[in-house]
Amino acid sequence: MTKTAFLFPGQGSQAVGMGRAVFDASAAAREVLETVNTSLDEDLGAIMLDGPEDSLRMTRNAQPALMTTALACVREIETRLGRTIDTIGDAAAGHSLGEYAALAAVKSLDIATAASLLRLRGDAMQNAVPVGEGAMAALLGVNLDQVEAMLASRDWIALDIANDNAPGQVVISGSVADIDTALEMAKENGIRRAVKLPVSAPFHCRLMAPAADAMAEALAGVTLHPPSLPVWSNVTARPVDDPAELRENLITQVTGMVRWRETLENMAADGITRFVEIGTGKVLAGLVKRTLPDAEAMSIEDPEDVDGFLNSIA
Repeated sequence: MTKTAFLFPGQGSQAVGMGRAVFDASAAAREVLETVNTSLDEDLGAIMLDGPEDSLRMTRNAQPALMTTALACVREIETRLGRTIDTIGDAAAGHSLGEYAALAAVKSLDIATAASLLRLRGDAMQNAVPVGEGAMAALLGVNLDQVEAMLASRDWIALDIANDNAPGQVVISGSVADIDTALEMAKENGIRRAVKLPVSAPFHCRLMAPAADAMAEALAGVTLHPPSLPVWSNVTARPVDDPAELRENLITQVTGMVRWRETLENMAADGITRFVEIGTGKVLAGLVKRTLPDAEAMSIEDPEDVDGFLNSIA
């Protein structure tokens, strides 16, 4: 029997017009959008659908927007299916902010609470480091061990590995000075390609400690329920169903490395062979194919994708 994992995308997948097709076609999807708008006390949907792009790209908007399109697709799947996705899946995981979408999809968080937490998270992460003092860079054609060895060769002001996304794709994050030095070192170490990323803050590194503190305070007042499917944690690359551990992982995640390659490999070792990305874009499906070439990977972001998925499991 095929085991299925549902995956939820992180920041960078947002695009003006996101969710339009599913919102137009589905009352259940529109209800998700209305819930988020009410929770945030603003029309996030207008920014998602019509921009401007600069506003959508802002961390405080991109994070709840990506969760909204993901949960809208989940609700459309469930409406068409006549039952919840936990009856057709075996696990869930989200990349960075996507972990909140995963938790909402499997009933550990309600949608309104997840939206308000992501708005707070976006603001806290943006405000943790003054603009222009932090940066991130992608190192391509290199594995985690090689990057760890390179970084261990000297002391840094503030530099960490932010994402181990797939074989040959590692992201580093920290102060601008450290990132610039690391890019020079990458050239000297024969790393095929090393480029700065167009981000507004250095996510998933020690400089995000103030944001982690803010999330610890916010999450202390939130009830997390046992998820209806195990949620594989970014920081442990293992399945979690204990609410206390889920809460702690969401805090640690802000400064910790997103262990996405390990998560996919461990899921495969656990018998999962089908990976279904739900939400905007196809980034995670691409990472699945790079990490697990023999796995089945698909993306769902509009009603036609829902049709294809439901036909595939019929």
